[in-house]
Amino acid sequence: MTAALAAGCTAGTGPAEDGRGRPQTPVPDQSPTTGASPLAVKIDNAPAARPQTGLDAADVVYAEQVEGGLSRLMAVYATMLPQVVGPVRSARESDLELLRQYFDPTLAFSGAQRKLLPLIDSAPLQAEPPGKVSGAYFRGTDKAAPHNLYLRPARLVPSPPGTAALTNGFRYGAAPAGGKAETTRTVRFPAARFTFTWSPGKHSYSVAMDGTPTVSPGGKAVAPATVVVQHVKVRESDFHDFLGNNTPYTETVGSGKAEVLRDGRVYDVDWKREQATDGTDFTTPDGKPVNFAKGQVWVVLVKSG
Repeated sequence: MTAALAAGCTAGTGPAEDGRGRPQTPVPDQSPTTGASPLAVKIDNAPAARPQTGLDAADVVYAEQVEGGLSRLMAVYATMLPQVVGPVRSARESDLELLRQYFDPTLAFSGAQRKLLPLIDSAPLQAEPPGKVSGAYFRGTDKAAPHNLYLRPARLVPSPPGTAALTNGFRYGAAPAGGKAETTRTVRFPAARFTFTWSPGKHSYSVAMDGTPTVSPGGKAVAPATVVVQHVKVRESDFHDFLGNNTPYTETVGSGKAEVLRDGRVYDVDWKREQATDGTDFTTPDGKPVNFAKGQVWVVLVKSG
């Protein structure tokens, strides 16, 4: 682990923040109040980290751009907790805004840049890096460091909180009218790509990352029922990695265009999230809510063209 990634407990206190990592005057907490808190895990997506463990059990998987145009994943667990998840890697500033739509989430991550740690401490979430809970993390022997840090979720969250913890605004049900047939979609970051291919027999999409099928260590395919390609603003943040590369900031509050893939069809939709504490609404051009198919959802956060 490089010196730029401070693996270990966050410490100290900081000013209140608005979910974007910017200090502001303290205000009453306006986080969702379901009483059910999901587990979010930052997962390594470098080729050396694959195949990942526990990714197939997530309710939602977010794919975000990081330094050098590469990708990293955030998996959110509510209905199932696998025995092991990983490899676990470091948090980013954008994660604080993304997670505000969930009530008091537990965030498992391997560390963060030193200047980011106070912002994580002051965010409305339960930060759980290595060293904070005895036995929650361990180093595997199948991969070289830093791609071999794994989490035992039950050490952080005793039992699955259930669907009430998914306060992200997603709706599930019958497909909207319209759309067009599309069996394969490739989404590109500057130095990463995701390909989703519809499988009618499995009623889900197979996933390939950088051309390699995404499976569990045992060979089980990661198979989302819905894929969202969400076009967002990606700007420079105030942070850099140890090589001097700027850390991108992915804005998930706002509005824009998206494509929803389900049932072998694609739907052009609008998205809106007015405040950090709101879930994200996906609607048809005439304003009707868009339902997702029941099952895992992947959200690929891609820079608006």
